[in-house]
Amino acid sequence: MNKFLLLLLSTLAFLSSTANAGDNVRVYAASSLTNVMNELINHYQQATNDKVMAVYAGSSSLARQIENGAPADVYISANVRWVQYLKDKQIIDAQQVTPWLYNELVLIAPTDGSESFDVSDKQAWLSALGDRRLAVAQPNAVPAGIYAQQSLENLQVWPALMMRLAPTSNVRVALTLVERNEAALGIVYKTDAQLSDKVKSIYQFSSQSHDPIMYPIASLNSKPSVQSFVQFLQSDDAKNIVQKYGFIQP
Repeated sequence: MNKFLLLLLSTLAFLSSTANAGDNVRVYAASSLTNVMNELINHYQQATNDKVMAVYAGSSSLARQIENGAPADVYISANVRWVQYLKDKQIIDAQQVTPWLYNELVLIAPTDGSESFDVSDKQAWLSALGDRRLAVAQPNAVPAGIYAQQSLENLQVWPALMMRLAPTSNVRVALTLVERNEAALGIVYKTDAQLSDKVKSIYQFSSQSHDPIMYPIASLNSKPSVQSFVQFLQSDDAKNIVQKYGFIQP
């Protein structure tokens, strides 16, 4: 195939994919929203002609992807910090950010693992961990890890545990480590723990021990399809789905 024909075919393929992408709503959402968002998207697509594509990862990773030009239409973070980060970069307009959902934080163990213990006692933590680790999302960047550190600091056990962590790229990976018995304990969102029959919640952290676990919706453009999807997420139909997964709506 000569170079001119190859270039022509490549150009046509690019234009075709660009045109198709223009009809899509691209949602970049925190990994803890995977299950509920998949159901919301399926429900929405059945009722409209719009196509919604979702990318799930840690909120920090998604924010940096968007900063570097990733083609997101909607960004849903697991905290306000990374939305503010994109506001500061003038990528998100403050007027296009809406509070959406809230979550809670729990300590989990494998179903045949540790029972509840005095979480204010650092020796009890070390005994429960044994020679294994505490699975948490990265405390320096990922919202679930940030909340975990705040809660452990509130209990005054952080110094004893900070070297016993198994830090992960997102909260779902932390859940998986506990499911596989590769970590003795983990700190995850309550909604994630409820999805698994391989772990049990042995403690729920006080909402006063960490910043509010809030998921803001940020629209990155004003396309009608984007605004329609964001409005759907705040509708009564969506609320019924959201509540089924254990999320809290204001």
